[in-house]
Amino acid sequence: MLLAGLVVALLFYKFHGSLVSSRFHWATVGRALHDVRISLLLLSIVSIYACYALRALRWMRFSRALGRMQFWNAYGATLMGFSCLFILGRAGEPVRPVLIAKKDSLSIPGMFGVYVLERVFDIASTAVIAGIALLLFQRGGFEGNRSAPVMSVMRSVGAALLAGLIAVIGFLVYFRYHGGGWLARKLQESTWRTGWRGKFVLLLEGFSEGLQGIRTWGDLGVLVGYTAAHWLLVTLVYLWVARAFGGTLAAFDVAQATLLLAVTMVGSTAQLPGVGGGAQAASFLAFTLIFGVASELAATVSIVLWLITFASCVVVGLPLLFHEGWSMGELRRMARAEEEAGNAALLEEAEHAADSKRRPL
Repeated sequence: MLLAGLVVALLFYKFHGSLVSSRFHWATVGRALHDVRISLLLLSIVSIYACYALRALRWMRFSRALGRMQFWNAYGATLMGFSCLFILGRAGEPVRPVLIAKKDSLSIPGMFGVYVLERVFDIASTAVIAGIALLLFQRGGFEGNRSAPVMSVMRSVGAALLAGLIAVIGFLVYFRYHGGGWLARKLQESTWRTGWRGKFVLLLEGFSEGLQGIRTWGDLGVLVGYTAAHWLLVTLVYLWVARAFGGTLAAFDVAQATLLLAVTMVGSTAQLPGVGGGAQAASFLAFTLIFGVASELAATVSIVLWLITFASCVVVGLPLLFHEGWSMGELRRMARAEEEAGNAALLEEAEHAADSKRRPL
């Protein structure tokens, strides 16, 4: 009943006056929720928590050069960080690296460097999944006139992501081998110790520390393995949630789930024609325009997908935050305080480097 109430409330809030027209039949939503297979939804929730565990393991692998980390500390901080992202929106992005660093007393700039690397891996995953989905799309016979605008946007954003990914990989390779010397030179210049330049150098310093987690081909292979396992499990979650509603979705297959995931991921980074951005809007369009699902059922499944894949972390993450004694205001202040502390540490390190250079051998 709680799930049904949340879905109905979110349907009204998200889709009223835009995606949902006067022909939208709320009775169909009620029937879909009444007949849903709870077992598949529970399996999906458990799997999403396994995805957070894979993210924690990947973060630990990235951070090997920064110090020792405990899995349960990284896992709890991951759940708390995503809960902050859900509650605070984009303002909660810096909280997760800070929480993970606090748990095991590690370098906060280094954690932000790891965060940048994590985003690079996820962007790469988006590009790969979009490419696979487009191949499946062309072979599966899903295409129609109504789906053309969605797929056109998807192709454009997918190409942009691929181009951006190539550029970022080139930067990573260059910075991995030449960035340390550049940083050392900039730290000796007084103009690079304050203001936006100081913050930029601090971020690059942490980024350089985070890159030390990829030293061998074996390190890269493990990280790619964690990433592949994570997104494969997310694809299965999309499959199980769709099948949980039965009817026309009972035959939903892995190829369609991959395409749905790709459209949702691309939609979260792009403005789609007529409806703007957002994962829910993107998945709604995929269901209705590509798979021919009725709007009522499509809207219901889109909301449930969003609740399970994004909002469910607060079930554990929010109590953990309260147990740790954090409030949202404290978390915002903590992020600002750590940034100021990091700037002070950068200034101290720069002065030490300058003194070392002046000191006779």
